[in-house]
Amino acid sequence: MATVVSDIRLVALRDLPEVRAGDDLAGLIVEAARNQHAPFEDGCVVAVAQKVVSKAEGCFVDLDGVQPTPPASSFAAEHRKDARLTELALRQARRVVKMERGVLIVETRHGLVCANGGVDVSNVPGENRATVLPEDPDCSAVRLREALRAATGKECAVIVTDTFGRPWREGLVNVAIGAAGFRTLTDYRGRRDRQGRRLHATVIAVADELAAAAGLLMQKDAGTPVVLIYGAPIELGPGSARDLIRPPGRDLFR
Repeated sequence: MATVVSDIRLVALRDLPEVRAGDDLAGLIVEAARNQHAPFEDGCVVAVAQKVVSKAEGCFVDLDGVQPTPPASSFAAEHRKDARLTELALRQARRVVKMERGVLIVETRHGLVCANGGVDVSNVPGENRATVLPEDPDCSAVRLREALRAATGKECAVIVTDTFGRPWREGLVNVAIGAAGFRTLTDYRGRRDRQGRRLHATVIAVADELAAAAGLLMQKDAGTPVVLIYGAPIELGPGSARDLIRPPGRDLFR
């Protein structure tokens, strides 16, 4: 039987300092939680915005050192974009999904399909600098989880989140691009619904649902890139955000 959950609590950590390359991100999170009297508990989920993970890991690019290629320059000129950012986004891509009407959608080397390859300049200190996605967001989540466990003695799960657009839907939502410590998918196939019918296709992306919930407290102008989630219906154990990426052989839209 599935665990029935009737209450989940989310707490955004306030006053986390500006994260810089080489910072002990786990230590900063633990200190911020302690100052806010937000305890770490076994089974709690720590949702962390990709931006601070990239900052801590030094995933910065100096745009002055980016030389645009002709495709990037042409696209940027036509749509009044920064050619250096376009070039940087193309460098993150192993496949260009769509490049028209001023929109650049790529599949990154991680297998993530997103706008601009995850390249971002918002909330990046200094001029002419951009952040890129971590080299391996799942590994980032594993390292952060291990550091939090060492600091707190608690078995927490970790999600690295980022804001993605969605086909056929307006607006952005947070999704999990990295995860560790729990099963990111919950498979309901074989279970029965309340009328006794056997389920055949229902697999829930728990990690994405939790990332989206945390995103409500992670507005870009709020300065709250870390959210603790208590009471989430997760199963602790091995899991990764890679599990959420649909294999090409089962993807009807490739």
